[in-house]
Amino acid sequence: MKQYRVAVVVGSLREQSYNRQLAHALVSLFPAHIQCEFVSIGSLPLYNQDCDAQPPAEVLAFKQQISQADGVIFVTPEYNRSIPGVLKNALDQGSRPWGQNSWDNKPAAVIGTSAGAMGTAMAQQHLRNVLAFLNMPTLNQPEMYLQWYDGMIGENGKFSEKTGAFVQKWADAYVRFLEAHG
Repeated sequence: MKQYRVAVVVGSLREQSYNRQLAHALVSLFPAHIQCEFVSIGSLPLYNQDCDAQPPAEVLAFKQQISQADGVIFVTPEYNRSIPGVLKNALDQGSRPWGQNSWDNKPAAVIGTSAGAMGTAMAQQHLRNVLAFLNMPTLNQPEMYLQWYDGMIGENGKFSEKTGAFVQKWADAYVRFLEAHG
């Protein structure tokens, strides 16, 4: 069976953010032939086109991690009805300079959680617009906007039974999508 490398990009910098907890619980749901690798975005400098000719070392390493991945999962919080600036910066850094888009044709999926009733629906819609421009085929269904609740992820780092079964369907759908596009 073919092995797949999936980059996991968490749009929150906070170590114990709901979305970081979600990402860590999520990766345990994938079968053995899906190898997930967390990609850090916190040390990337703000995108500056003046640096395109000689990108900083952090940017080159980041772009290499993305280029080596077979697919990408974005785990995003919602800030002011959109994606966090740190995530947008990572998308910009990975797509530049023009013609050197590390995201190009990488099968993507979007998931997120927040305490609000709508989960991360607005942020995910904004992110999907950017991913379309970056030429990333994106899993459309099922959509996964989770409303965070106490106990959703236990002390053991695993999903509650109810949420785990729900998210497992999403993870299975992404595996099928990745295999079809990989």
